[in-house]
Amino acid sequence: MNNRITSIFYENKEIYGSTRIQKILAKEELNYSVSYIGRLMNLLGLKSILKKKFVITTDSDHTNPIAENILNREFDCEEIGKKWVSDITYIPVANHWNYLTTIIDLADRKLVGWSLSKDMTTENTVYKAWLNARNNREVKRA
Repeated sequence: MNNRITSIFYENKEIYGSTRIQKILAKEELNYSVSYIGRLMNLLGLKSILKKKFVITTDSDHTNPIAENILNREFDCEEIGKKWVSDITYIPVANHWNYLTTIIDLADRKLVGWSLSKDMTTENTVYKAWLNARNNREVKRA
């Protein structure tokens, strides 16, 4: 059993953990629990290590103007519609990314606008989320 676990582990570039190894063994009609295989892997000194790819998402090396920091980390606000913040979240879908843009009002921390898009163009992310937020809540000037 130890030899089979070791061979599966190394055949799969040392990234398979006890769950994946258990599934392979089950297909071979060797039925053991995931925890038992995990204990055996521990005794054998086998530990799966997944290396995440580092993805650069920000391009800071440009000559485009940088927006002024008007908020200046003052996140407290009591008047609705006065301070809004936004963020874009990357969501992996199949073999591509979708982008969720959200706008939150700092007064009540309510989500006032959002947009889901398949590309990161301004028109499909920030602009659509802004239009959605404007339809849901009035903006008040500082």
